[in-house]
Amino acid sequence: METAVKARGLTKRYGDVRAVGGIDLDIHAGEVFAILGPNGAGKSTTVEILEGHRTRDAGEVSVLGVDPGRPTRGWRARIGIVLQTANDMTEATVGETVRHFAGYYPAPRDPDEVIERVGLTENVNRRVRQLSGGQRRRLDVALGVIGDPELLFLDEPTTGFDPEARRRFWELIRDLAGQGTTIVLTTHYLDEAEALASRVAVVAGGRIVAEGEPATLGGRASAKARVSWSEGGERRALETETPTGTVIELTRRFDGEVPDLTVTRPTLEETYLRLVTLPEVTP
Repeated sequence: METAVKARGLTKRYGDVRAVGGIDLDIHAGEVFAILGPNGAGKSTTVEILEGHRTRDAGEVSVLGVDPGRPTRGWRARIGIVLQTANDMTEATVGETVRHFAGYYPAPRDPDEVIERVGLTENVNRRVRQLSGGQRRRLDVALGVIGDPELLFLDEPTTGFDPEARRRFWELIRDLAGQGTTIVLTTHYLDEAEALASRVAVVAGGRIVAEGEPATLGGRASAKARVSWSEGGERRALETETPTGTVIELTRRFDGEVPDLTVTRPTLEETYLRLVTLPEVTP
């Protein structure tokens, strides 16, 4: 499988603070890869190094076959970046801005389609300085995807989106991934990572503490299940490695249907919170 992003021993310090402590990373071409972690964990620094916006102190990095520490104009044209902070205000309209940025690329996406996908069609003739914060965020996303990049970096892309705009954005990301675009997503919305990413890495204390598919991250799939039911006017629960057997036993006890029966395994959020609070992740 072709690798779009590769890092070995990636390290970055700010004075005495180790922001990134020897990260190894492989992101496959065409996959959506989510990087999760609390503020100060090192995820933003890691992504900025991959984007070529920050230098590293040690380690080897290859992004689309190029060292981002020595970027070329051609390499820049192959990647798209949606930053966490918006660009400066301008007097141009939304439509003018998107079309202007489209002119930077040899084979851009259709500007009208991109504007529609991020939910800005009704604002296409509005000046950028007149947009709300959420609308500015949607414009940032439009500018990141207009070039139809091979690799797209998304840093908290749906901050400020309403539910409908968020849904349209998810559809756009799935379409891009289906066309072979590699997508690196950092987000605080765990449901977004679970919905979009084929693999997830959790960064804490400047290193990756877990990596895998969302459904199996951190041993999630093999963790004990929680079986809950109602009995005697109370809510009861049992954690077990054999939920099927427990349900069969309860069915016999109740001679049929078990009142308010639920069987759950740890959610991605529960798994994430456990991983980022482990004692060994402290720098």
